[in-house]
Amino acid sequence: MTSVLDLLNSALHQAFAADERVYLIGEDLLDPYGGAFKVAKGLSSTYPGRVLSTPISEAAITGLAAGMALRGLRPVVEIMFGDFVTLAADQLVNHIAKFRWMYNDQVRVPLVLRTPMGGRRGYGPTHSQTIEKLFLGVPGLRVLAPCSVCVGDADAGSLLKEIILESEDPTLFIENKLLYLLPVGTDGDDFTTSLVSEANESPTYQMQLRGAPAASLTICTYGYMVELARQAVLKLGYEHEVFCNIIAPTQLSPVQCSPLLAAVEKSTRLLTVEEGTYSLGWGAEIIAQATEKLNRRLRAASRVAALDLPVPASGPLESAVLPSADAIIEAVLALHRFA
Repeated sequence: MTSVLDLLNSALHQAFAADERVYLIGEDLLDPYGGAFKVAKGLSSTYPGRVLSTPISEAAITGLAAGMALRGLRPVVEIMFGDFVTLAADQLVNHIAKFRWMYNDQVRVPLVLRTPMGGRRGYGPTHSQTIEKLFLGVPGLRVLAPCSVCVGDADAGSLLKEIILESEDPTLFIENKLLYLLPVGTDGDDFTTSLVSEANESPTYQMQLRGAPAASLTICTYGYMVELARQAVLKLGYEHEVFCNIIAPTQLSPVQCSPLLAAVEKSTRLLTVEEGTYSLGWGAEIIAQATEKLNRRLRAASRVAALDLPVPASGPLESAVLPSADAIIEAVLALHRFA
């Protein structure tokens, strides 16, 4: 069965084959290791001059890639753990995202920075964070986060391949660690899944229990949290007779609200779910936009997210800090009691 890791690896191979300007830059990428999570496996053997294994310096890696992009190449950066994108923040925020505007639209920076985020593997507080919210809302920087959902040709690999080959602007591509080994498109008979993106947008998926009544609440989430949301929706439907639909965007920034607003206008309740910390996060922005644009048609809204704490190395403590399917169920039921 095909996994998300398989799709991402295949996407890199296809992008390398399609365009000789594509390079991969990062730490420990060469075969037989192929990167910490094996997304780069086989690339250096097939394209030995275009996979560059570097010293441990995220700022230098990203700065080098910026120069390559300005000179017409299409570099892909792999940062081994997303926690350390902070070390490349100056390059991303003050340079890469701004060059197009600083130079009067005469240059492009077609750079993709890929990195794994997330916990639940016991890696401790400096290797388990979900911190993409630090980069949301940066003008000129697109932030994407795939999930394991697949509708037709719209999947994690297709998304990665498209931005590598076609995007002319920089993209931060977030890969949750637990997504890598998940099989793709395994809803079985439980869910119906459709694509609700507008033209020229990254995929946005809508999921609902097959044969269920109209949803009374919309869950908006992304990445690995889509899996937890599906578990929660199943239990809510079968055990509580509360029916929800799920909206799962792959583009986090700039925010694309149209599909979500259409769903919430019908369901009237909204719950956002993210693995990042609760305060000042993606979910707060989604709820703010829904409140502004739907006004009184939004009856109630709430958030599920990690506690505002570092992620512990201890398994039980890590589980207590990070969001769970049970937390989603509890939040959904509370919203129904409230409104």
